[in-house]
Amino acid sequence: MRSKLNRREFVKAGTAAGLAAAAPVTAFAQGPTMMMQSGSRPVVVASGNGQQYKNGGDKTCVETAFERMTKGEDVLDALIAGVNIIELDPADTSVGYGGLPNAEGVVQLDSSVMHGPTKRAGAVASIEGVRTPSLVAKRVMEETDHHLIVGDDAQRFARSMGFKIEEDLNTERSRRAWLEWKRRTDPLHYLDPKKKQLALRKVDLEMMAEGWVDPNHFYGTVNCNGVNANGDVCGVTTTSGLAWKIPGRVGDSPILGAGLYVDGEVGAAGSTGRGEANLYNLASFLIVEGMRRGLHPKDAGMEALKRIKANTVPRLLNRRGDPSFNVNFYVVNRKGEYAGVTMYSSEKNRVRYAVCDEKGGRLEFADPLLQGDPAD
Repeated sequence: MRSKLNRREFVKAGTAAGLAAAAPVTAFAQGPTMMMQSGSRPVVVASGNGQQYKNGGDKTCVETAFERMTKGEDVLDALIAGVNIIELDPADTSVGYGGLPNAEGVVQLDSSVMHGPTKRAGAVASIEGVRTPSLVAKRVMEETDHHLIVGDDAQRFARSMGFKIEEDLNTERSRRAWLEWKRRTDPLHYLDPKKKQLALRKVDLEMMAEGWVDPNHFYGTVNCNGVNANGDVCGVTTTSGLAWKIPGRVGDSPILGAGLYVDGEVGAAGSTGRGEANLYNLASFLIVEGMRRGLHPKDAGMEALKRIKANTVPRLLNRRGDPSFNVNFYVVNRKGEYAGVTMYSSEKNRVRYAVCDEKGGRLEFADPLLQGDPAD
């Protein structure tokens, strides 16, 4: 005989059934969220000097950054600690102390930092007398409502933040290289502008060939980007800029979207090489936007190189009609996928970039858009 449910029993039974039906849906909805938070693969990527210089220590830039990041330190703090090694190392002539000076023999430095989790950034340009401009850029991010402070005022800001200001950041090596450049170029100062540029470029190439300047460091710079297991993405770029530059010249390194761009929900990209080409195309921003559309870091980087190639003006084209300069990008997405790409690579000058993950620090070959050398 069928029993009948009274109104109270009916309501209780219905409520229990509803909760039971809802439970699997709730668990399923939470599952992917947890996987997204813990699904990032920790990795640090940088320009090649990130796995080259140790400043007398036992770890390179990327090794230091990865170790500190995976021990729980804020990703940006870890990356800056890594690039500080290079900024302070007099053997690297592309950043910080001992970076190649401008045309007047003065070392002027640029840097930018971006913190993906908090959507903050800071930068300095044409700052003199401070060996670690990346740390000053971080203080701009932390202590001001601005992104960029430049020149003498950047130095005054650094002094007010307690940084030591030095009279001269040249080393004996950088000063000798500058004096050699001056010796070779002084007789050329009265040429017409077009001939002067050709003659100056010839001197640059000769000095690279003779070992005065590292060809990979003529444009200066270290870029270092990283992501931890939580998916926190950050980046830093620091440089002494183009060797023998016009005083006050600022390249791409301190400009958000050019020398560095980070979106905490997507990834990070940074650059070394001809800064003006990167500035014109805001290529780091373009790369991050490519990853936002779903491109792999390598494909996003190649897209930016193609954009630069298409936008290169005739006076900067070589005999083949391709860019007469190199530019490189170092890219990582929030999942920990990474890539290094370059405009050119050849048998005699294969561009390498630095990586550190659970396998340790190492150099990998960058993927080129074009084969050969820019000057060919």
